[in-house]
Amino acid sequence: MRINLAKSAGFCFGVKRAIKIALELASSGNNVEMLGDIVHNETVVEGIKKAGVDKVSRLKCGRNKILLIRAHGACEKTIQKAKTLGYRIVDATCPMVKEIHKIVKAYDKNGYRIVIIGDQKHDEVHGIAGQVDNKAIIISDENKIPLNKLRLNDKLCLVSQSTQTEKKVNKIYSLIKPCVKELKFFNTICAPTRAKQKEIKDMPLKNDVMIVIGSRTSANTKRLYEISWRLNKRTYWVEDPAELQKQWFRHAKNIGVTSGASTPCQTTDQIIKKIKNFNVK
Repeated sequence: MRINLAKSAGFCFGVKRAIKIALELASSGNNVEMLGDIVHNETVVEGIKKAGVDKVSRLKCGRNKILLIRAHGACEKTIQKAKTLGYRIVDATCPMVKEIHKIVKAYDKNGYRIVIIGDQKHDEVHGIAGQVDNKAIIISDENKIPLNKLRLNDKLCLVSQSTQTEKKVNKIYSLIKPCVKELKFFNTICAPTRAKQKEIKDMPLKNDVMIVIGSRTSANTKRLYEISWRLNKRTYWVEDPAELQKQWFRHAKNIGVTSGASTPCQTTDQIIKKIKNFNVK
């Protein structure tokens, strides 16, 4: 078998940056807390915890403590509350997500209703919506667009979660555009997501089997799997080597491997090693 690893596989810039900040803080001897997970990957989360960053469910007294804002960002109210409680804030929000925050803040200030294309329950989407006082409209499904609600607004600002697909974002934009007097649209899918999705539109056609590696909580990994599966039904989504099954690779000459933006290279290397050891025919 020949194993073909995607050039874009593994950590994106924002994830690398957030993990670097977390580990540096942990090694500094400071008392560091974080609301939720640094990124959506259990291996990374466990590593950060062992390094000394405490995951908390709510904010308490923040005297002599640091609150680390994770890669997905946080609501403005959360940050202000933390400051009031005495926390020192260290922001590890992905810079590309911060750009989305700047856009929605600016347009909200100028009277635009904010509309976000994204997963309703995703941390990044909550963080984007939490940058503005006026309630943002979140659209998760292209078949469930609240057009009547959107028509009540003269001015809309449309952005997307950074890990959405081009196809979905453009489809929703095309459906909303005729219904609003003034629409400012910003395609805020990030560059690493675009690169990963570009490769995954090609790799399933050139490989007999596709392996997509990443956590079940990772939105960008889910999107990679969905795109690949539509093109090649021999696509499998795994989190670790234990999930691999030997029969998947029977009569396969070329195996394509990619991984989500929060998947460590170590996990990918372990999975590739196990695939090679199967030695199936």
